[in-house]
Amino acid sequence: MDKSALRREDIELLAPAGDWECLRAAVANGADAVFFGVEKFNARARAHNFQTGELPEMMKFLHRYGVKGFLTFNILVFEDELPDAKKLIEACIDAGVDAVIVQDLGLVKMIREISPDFPIHGSTQMTITSPEAVEFTKPFGLERVVLGRENNLKQIRQIGEQAKLPMEVFVHGALCVSYSGQCLTSEMWGGRSANRGECAQACRLPYDLMVDGVHQPMGDIAYLLSPKDLAAIDIVPELIEAGVASFKIEGRLKSPEYVANVVGKYRREIDKYFAGDESEPSEQEIRELQQSFSRGFTHGFLDGTNNKLLVEGTFPKSRGVYLGRVEKVLRDAVVCRIEAPLKRGDGIVFDAGDPTKKEEGGRVYDVRRSGVKLEGEAPQGDLIEIVPGRNDVDLSRVREGNRIWKTSDPALDRRLRSTFETEKPYRTFPTAVSVFGQEGSPLRTIWTDLSRGTTVAVESEMPLERAEKRPLGHEILSEQLGRLGGTLLHLEKLEVSLKGDVIVPKSELNRIRREAAEQLELLREAPPKYVKRELADVYADSPAEAETVNGKDVRLTALCRTLEQVKAAVKTDVAMIYADFEFIKQFPDAIAVCREAGKPIALATPRIHMPGENGYHRNILNLKPDAVLVRNTGALYYYLRERMAKPDAEHPLLIGDFSLNVANHKTVSLFREAGVDVVTPSYDLNIQQMVDLLRRADTSHLEVVIHQHMPMFHTEHCVYCTFMSEGTNYTNCGRPCEEKRASLQDRIGMSHPVRVDEGCRNTVYNAIEQSGAEYATTFLELGVSSYRIEFLEENADKVREVIGLYRAAFEGRISGTEVWRKLKAINQLGVTRGQLVR
Repeated sequence: MDKSALRREDIELLAPAGDWECLRAAVANGADAVFFGVEKFNARARAHNFQTGELPEMMKFLHRYGVKGFLTFNILVFEDELPDAKKLIEACIDAGVDAVIVQDLGLVKMIREISPDFPIHGSTQMTITSPEAVEFTKPFGLERVVLGRENNLKQIRQIGEQAKLPMEVFVHGALCVSYSGQCLTSEMWGGRSANRGECAQACRLPYDLMVDGVHQPMGDIAYLLSPKDLAAIDIVPELIEAGVASFKIEGRLKSPEYVANVVGKYRREIDKYFAGDESEPSEQEIRELQQSFSRGFTHGFLDGTNNKLLVEGTFPKSRGVYLGRVEKVLRDAVVCRIEAPLKRGDGIVFDAGDPTKKEEGGRVYDVRRSGVKLEGEAPQGDLIEIVPGRNDVDLSRVREGNRIWKTSDPALDRRLRSTFETEKPYRTFPTAVSVFGQEGSPLRTIWTDLSRGTTVAVESEMPLERAEKRPLGHEILSEQLGRLGGTLLHLEKLEVSLKGDVIVPKSELNRIRREAAEQLELLREAPPKYVKRELADVYADSPAEAETVNGKDVRLTALCRTLEQVKAAVKTDVAMIYADFEFIKQFPDAIAVCREAGKPIALATPRIHMPGENGYHRNILNLKPDAVLVRNTGALYYYLRERMAKPDAEHPLLIGDFSLNVANHKTVSLFREAGVDVVTPSYDLNIQQMVDLLRRADTSHLEVVIHQHMPMFHTEHCVYCTFMSEGTNYTNCGRPCEEKRASLQDRIGMSHPVRVDEGCRNTVYNAIEQSGAEYATTFLELGVSSYRIEFLEENADKVREVIGLYRAAFEGRISGTEVWRKLKAINQLGVTRGQLVR
């Protein structure tokens, strides 16, 4: 990238806001844009959030300060919610919201039906991680994409250079262990979908590592899936030069002090870059960031994959600043050589290595050195006695060697609050004034807001008179017109073009100044204008209701993850085999088995598509399968492009899998119009939501997964590499995944299998199988004729038995309830209805 072509205004600092205080904190500390949610339809349902009715006021406030406002609509939208979604989009257009951040492609389709020019940003929940995934969005007019947190700097640069669409990248805050938009854990275990803003943070829970069924001792490491927090404060120049257009800070659930702190720090680093200042953030600045919120800092995946640095494993929550270890426990204090400054009133906690148990902590009552009370702050490196509040800490539970963390710093919080708890304007903007006039005519002033380019003209209400003593000149006009305190403006340039010695009362100059400032500020508040069409009925594009399917005409398919399963499934009456193997080198054997049996075969793509991974898909095409099970929009774009490039060639059917997140009929239509032959509904749907979708969609091109082990976490973080090898990534881990089988045992003793794919990404599957057999009759009545059965670790006998049960159910020989009971009987861990019944 040509550094000389970069401009400060090309880089956006994007801040989170969960309430009005956070909004003000973001603006006061230098944010260029703010993202926020309202009471519905956003991925932080637990945040305070704003009300839809507040949007006009919010946008006026932001626009007065030259700050953009983006509304998060970054969840899946269910069928019955489309009318309310339409109303919210219309409210955003009316209020002048600068963009909506969207996950659901069906919602994108509906927005474009309402407005061709209302800005849309593709959320990180879209799982956009490659140039091809960006290209897939272009026909829908997205203005920007938010890349997955798993992309490294090299990949970010490559995506920007190839796809040429502005990129937004997370630079600070909490990391999800799973790819955003691909986590079903909360949905499966708690009926609280991460794709609906209700993440239960199952990744922050303790797990035991099981290897080939044997418990592995891990010492005090229990939080195997809990990442540290992202902090890219020291690589801001690299991010700018990689082509990042928007620096995004996570934290709509965080405090206004956090927002003020983090925004202010990143504002300084971005400004330093454009000022030519190459100094790194100070140790104090890093500590202050840690103090606001930190589980330990990491660059995440920005430097590339290093599994050892991503997860610390001993605690899942914010700790703050590390102070050191307890060297001695006294009657009323502990002795510690502190690694960070400490003073009276700061908060501390003693970390004994097991955060599931009650931890001792509270306020620091006194700080002593060799028994002598210290005034002020004890500096880093001092050997001190920390005296906790008498009723705060039970020192009998504190041991030598315990870690001590500074959990709060009231003085820092007061300083941060002072940045936005003020009556003064948070920012002022340069203004140019031109003054004209002559005796007998009004004084004419033209005021220009230089940051916006808007201009107003204000004249005196009385004519200029001949001046006897002090005529108007640059000094007097500068003094009177420059008194802009309390407004958003400051006088930067004054041009005076008066003929002769003339005068007007100072009171009139004051009135002119007030009126001009008021008009310019009103112009700053003016919302952008978008085209808004009337969309009378969001269901007008729904097809006619489908006819009931005869159970004997049902098309069963089987997804197999081992060659043994394939060999068993081809001997049944399934219509097609899906091969979903860990490594592509296993596909040819599966194809040979299917070809010999006369069964069509589909090959499954990985869930994720990264830059440089098109070779995998070329290999799939070279194997000439009958179909491809496509699991991401990047891969989908690749196969669609191949179709367009070779229109006369024979191409496999394209079957869109659950991971495309299809939750409403508009998303079905979008993928069908793009060229997908068969669409699989999202696993986020409960039975009523599934029924609502099936009633509105073209079911002749849908396939429902009727039986599976729910894939919960899907992550770049590799459990095998991190905890079963000495390596840091796939280049040096020794590939323990090829020799052993890992699983994660939860608090109730369930062991959830961990499987890898060709890209060394992990999927954690639910231990218990899920069945929708009880709803088979309902699905038939709604016109669904194709059903998929997915296997994980089942042997050949189990494969044949399960397929036989479903065939019998669809043909009416047994009930769906009986299938469920039989499955429960033959499975050691039972069977679940999963998210279908939430």
